Amino acid sequence: MANLPWEYGVGIPPRSPDLDEEVAFGRRWQALLAADHWVGITWPVELGGRGLGPTEHFVVTEELARARAPELVGRIGINLVGPTLFAHGTDEQRQRWLPPILGADNLWCQLFSEPDAGSDLASLTTRAERVEGGYRVTGRKVWTSYAQFADWGLCLARSHPDAPKRQLGMTCLVVDMHADGVEVRPLVQITGEAEFNEVFLDDVLVPDDQVVGTPGEGWTVANSTLSHERGVNPRQLGIHCQLLLGLLEMAQDSERGFCDNGMRQRLAEAYLEVKLFQLHNWRTLTRLERGEPPGPEGSTLKLYWSEMSKRVHETVLAVLGPSAGLWQGAADNPGDGMWQRSWLYYQASSIFSGTNEIQRTLVGERVLGLPRG
Repeated sequence: MANLPWEYGVGIPPRSPDLDEEVAFGRRWQALLAADHWVGITWPVELGGRGLGPTEHFVVTEELARARAPELVGRIGINLVGPTLFAHGTDEQRQRWLPPILGADNLWCQLFSEPDAGSDLASLTTRAERVEGGYRVTGRKVWTSYAQFADWGLCLARSHPDAPKRQLGMTCLVVDMHADGVEVRPLVQITGEAEFNEVFLDDVLVPDDQVVGTPGEGWTVANSTLSHERGVNPRQLGIHCQLLLGLLEMAQDSERGFCDNGMRQRLAEAYLEVKLFQLHNWRTLTRLERGEPPGPEGSTLKLYWSEMSKRVHETVLAVLGPSAGLWQGAADNPGDGMWQRSWLYYQASSIFSGTNEIQRTLVGERVLGLPRG
């Protein structure tokens, strides 16, 4: 960890006020990890990984979190696109797209959500019209993380509008984010940053060799992607382990910390909740080690960690006390404001990766077997 430009294992990673600068550093950091095969732990050796199992992947993720290392800038490619291509891609597609993901030579984004079809993905309207040699894609996507830096986008579009059900008739495509007709417009978030984007697709040509899975069966491919997004959470586990350590360190030095009986109880609850999150992840790991998919139970995990995150952040602000509303700190302390930024960011935890209302519906129908409402 000598390559980290901040103190090892203390607090939470600082953030650059400049997103371009942060992504550039993220690329360099991921390239260093990949050079020693610490990225894509479960990927085959011939594709640059270590050929190990999901447990080893989680161990590495936890150790990076313990070291206060930043999250991978290419995490969408590693955690979502990689597993999707392993499950549904061709050998040629895997050879073409996977190796450049590891060292962040190529960054990916996920073109699923739309302004009128966020968590209700089945109602998307982006069109993929069949033409000679491929598809012409037209539509609008939103909440697309790091789209302004992405080289490729995993896109779900409606290719068979006459299909009998909304979930049918979709195709999963890989869009070249530098192609003619692709326009990215950053969205400024409540944190003042703009890592989310709108993406406009205007008659974008996607060749046949960039179709993932069978045309018209994109819903199956998308569910594979979403099961990994919701059911396997090394990223959020790592982030919240860092937050917990930072919170406990801050509480130790605060008058509103361990000396206050009520606050001690809240800090203990935060500790237990993060540890329960870890145990839930281990349960998912058991499924993966058995060769089973994450399954719809991943919605339960997403529900848990997103609600847990909000409670942990409320405890953070309680420990900060009167200074909780202050964003700017001393000029020589650029880390000031990081807790407030984190609180603001995770207010959206119950919305991204599928709203919690949608997750409750999935748990009710697919896990508990309740009748459709």
